Amino acid sequence: MIELKHIFKWYQTGGTRNFILKDISLDIKEGEFISIMGPSGSGKSTLLHILGMLDDPDEGEYNFLEQPVFKLKEKQRSQLYKQHIGFVFQAYHLIDELTVYENIETPLIYQDMKGSERRAVVADILDRFNIVGKKDLFPSQLSGGQQQLVGIARALAAKPKVILADEPTGNLNSKQGEEIMELFKELNERDKVTIVQVTHSEKNAAYASKIVHLLDGRIEQIEIPAKV
Repeated sequence: MIELKHIFKWYQTGGTRNFILKDISLDIKEGEFISIMGPSGSGKSTLLHILGMLDDPDEGEYNFLEQPVFKLKEKQRSQLYKQHIGFVFQAYHLIDELTVYENIETPLIYQDMKGSERRAVVADILDRFNIVGKKDLFPSQLSGGQQQLVGIARALAAKPKVILADEPTGNLNSKQGEEIMELFKELNERDKVTIVQVTHSEKNAAYASKIVHLLDGRIEQIEIPAKV
């Protein structure tokens, strides 16, 4: 489903290349749950942004659903991203001026979905996440856990094949964090959504079927964790 081949990312200082990612090759199959771990500065977020088509490497190939991402025109790439990828951020990235309902509806508007269909999808998602009673509230009226729940609900509204999560429990307390991880586990096992998360937490990483350890921009090790 996802195939990275020899990905390099660097920035230039004078005549020197400073590598953020060095020769990353990685295959992710449909329905896998992958955790990416590593110390600060190891390239985790950069790798996630490349997977999410938010950033380009300086060298290498990326095939997504057998499409050569870096050879696609901007419009084709944007279409691929909107249709198949949902992003969940540590800082939630909800739109402050929009209600919970409107935040969840936003990606569906970008997909040019008809109004009646959008209403049905949002109603279904609100029900599934038990947040019907919060639909008219604004993000500032929600707790951190509730905001993250809305962020995940929004990411799922467009029925993506892949969810990319950047430290999804980083701003939550341990109980809220556990609830979010259990939700990811359910999405992965029940709905067969492919999940790639960046995390510092060994406990959260262990929810995955594979843990990719990065060090200094390279894949140091791929580990199969003991199940939670």
